[in-house]
Amino acid sequence: MTDHSLADYAFSSAVGIARLPSCSYPGADQNDNTVSQALSRLADGLGWSNENGPFGAIVPPGARVLLKPNLVLHQNDGPGGVDCLVTHASVIRAATEAALRTGAAEVLVGDAPIQGCDFDALVKTTGLDVWARERMAQEPRFKGVRDFRRTTCVLVHGVRVAEENLQSEDHFTLFDLGRGSLLEPISSDENRFRVAWYDHRLMAKTHHPGVHQYLVAREVVDADVIINLPKLKTHKKAGVTCALKNLIGINGNKEYLPHHRLGGPKTGGDNYPDDGVVKRALEYVSDRQNVTTSYAGGMLWHLLFAVLVRMSRYRGDRVGMDGSWSGNDTIWRTCLDLNRILLYGRSDGTMSEEMQRRVIHIADAVIAGQGNGPLAPDPLELGLILGANNAAAMDWVGAQLLAYDPEKIALARHAFDQFRWPITNFPSSSVQVIGDFGAGVPQAILGPFRLPVSHPIGWQNAGTDPFPGQSADRHGTLPAPSVEPQDA
Repeated sequence: MTDHSLADYAFSSAVGIARLPSCSYPGADQNDNTVSQALSRLADGLGWSNENGPFGAIVPPGARVLLKPNLVLHQNDGPGGVDCLVTHASVIRAATEAALRTGAAEVLVGDAPIQGCDFDALVKTTGLDVWARERMAQEPRFKGVRDFRRTTCVLVHGVRVAEENLQSEDHFTLFDLGRGSLLEPISSDENRFRVAWYDHRLMAKTHHPGVHQYLVAREVVDADVIINLPKLKTHKKAGVTCALKNLIGINGNKEYLPHHRLGGPKTGGDNYPDDGVVKRALEYVSDRQNVTTSYAGGMLWHLLFAVLVRMSRYRGDRVGMDGSWSGNDTIWRTCLDLNRILLYGRSDGTMSEEMQRRVIHIADAVIAGQGNGPLAPDPLELGLILGANNAAAMDWVGAQLLAYDPEKIALARHAFDQFRWPITNFPSSSVQVIGDFGAGVPQAILGPFRLPVSHPIGWQNAGTDPFPGQSADRHGTLPAPSVEPQDA
């Protein structure tokens, strides 16, 4: 497959939609017929299939294939359950089996969840552990389900207790996009980049003017074909998590992932929409809590942080911090940088002007996530699986399925910008839907099937007009104050 053909595939504007008979998943003790059938219809429509199955036309003999699901957390932080939280095991199983039908040399499932995820509990809860063990015993080309994280942590009475360097850096590839990073225009010597519950001094080393580093799992950059398997959900920081945002999970350490900037718009930041002494105090206390090595000190900062959160809410704050609003001008840049690395990054950590690997996207929207996603979503029963060759096109459609105006989602909008190492070569107006609902522009095809959707508080202004008979407050309920890690 030539570099030219890789670009031809990647710059396709079509998004396939397959509808399942019901908004439910096959159980662990059942075959994946409904999901597999939907996947086959998507593959046929998008030109992925041949006599070797749904991925026969895109996986050449001897290829290394990586499937990248969304395995963000082992349990929902709210009452919504895991079906709307992570890519369902039936989707992962169906895609894996389709990959194994080809002449692939090896097939691996991998992700880097958030630091607080209990990975063993997650694969046990979803049934992926038993399935992976049995499938590896039957098929040596299948290499199992892997955790890409180098750092994990738990909170003990509000104090972060971390395990660092769980994997050697030799298992990762360091990329530095330098001044070509989309973060460069908002970089400064003030070291304002932040990610929740992490030492900001470490991020200051990886992201500052002229330097923008990412640490990507070697299994990702060594793969010939990537099958991206996101879960469609609302997201407190990015608005939407689907194909583009799911690439956060190819990076091993959080200090390489700016999610927001210190301060509010009046001071050049995007941590929150409204400035004030309480918010500035919260930022200061949060930084102190994240760098303390003393348990007693950590407890003190934690208690002070909780008091300030309650004070802020008493003063009418509904959004909180950590860039959880539509004015976040940082997270979309980090996400798009990682998408560019996935497409153009060489295995030695340099960037090519030509695409380096085939990437396709299959989104689990059978039970999507709404409300306070990505970690505390509520179920949104859509009964759909999406497929696309282009991540920007998929997210443009995904945003509309979540009742957003995609023009108001920075991640979706800027993915169509023309920059070095582009993600698209077509405008958003060229995106077309094909599949079970027919063919045409997304607004026309999806309009009759649109459901009311609950959005995070900070993203109310990005939603489409309220549905007839629905009040504007359908976009979300006020989340409880959080002192848990919330970046994903």
